[in-house]
Amino acid sequence: MINRSAEKRERQNRVRRMRNRAAKSTMRTAIRKFDAAVVANDKDTAASALALSLKLLDSTASKGIIHKNTASRKKSRLAARFNKLNEPATVQA
Repeated sequence: MINRSAEKRERQNRVRRMRNRAAKSTMRTAIRKFDAAVVANDKDTAASALALSLKLLDSTASKGIIHKNTASRKKSRLAARFNKLNEPATVQA
């Protein structure tokens, strides 16, 4: 038989786990939309998706859902992909 405090702790953990999963899912979806815009070479959509992705990465990191270094690494890679999209195409001979 589990005591009452353990039952309460399990309820709290379940609620927090679902909240964290929802936040991570939202973050991943935003990143996927950014990736799709980059593949489609759509700079305007990519710019807005990048802004949303960076915001979501910061918020999930500040809540402790993901580690701050993980958020920083992902932000850096997203920004690099966006900058590469905006570079002028170089002509190779």
